Amino acid sequence: MSKKVYCMAQFKAKPGKEKALFEVLQSLEPNTLREDGCLQYIVTRHIPSPFAEGKSFPIVFNEIWADMASFEAHCKREEIGGFFEKYCVAEEGLAEDWNVTIYSDEPEQYDSPIFS
Repeated sequence: MSKKVYCMAQFKAKPGKEKALFEVLQSLEPNTLREDGCLQYIVTRHIPSPFAEGKSFPIVFNEIWADMASFEAHCKREEIGGFFEKYCVAEEGLAEDWNVTIYSDEPEQYDSPIFS
C-alpha cells in the first residue's frame, strides 16, 4: 500500500463552453507536472463506448499525488485557486458544475509498516 492520493476533479461546462473549459484545464498541466509530489495530472474528456456507459461529468482530471501534503500544497497554489475563482465560482465562468474528490488505495484499518 502507499500514501498516494488519487484525485478525480470533474467539470461540467456551461452550454457551448466545453472546448474553452477543456483548453483552460489543459493549460494547468505544465506547471502542475513540475510539482515534486505530482505523479500524474492529466485532463481527459468523456468519449462514448458501449462498454462504459456510466454517468460522469464530461471533463475529468485524473491526478495521482505522492501524499496528502503534496495534494494539499497543490490546492493552495495561486494558479489553482485562481482557476476555481475565475472559471468555476464567477458568474461569467466557464463551468456550470464541478466535483473534486480524493481517494486512497489503502484499506481502512490497514496495518501499515512502521519505519524507524
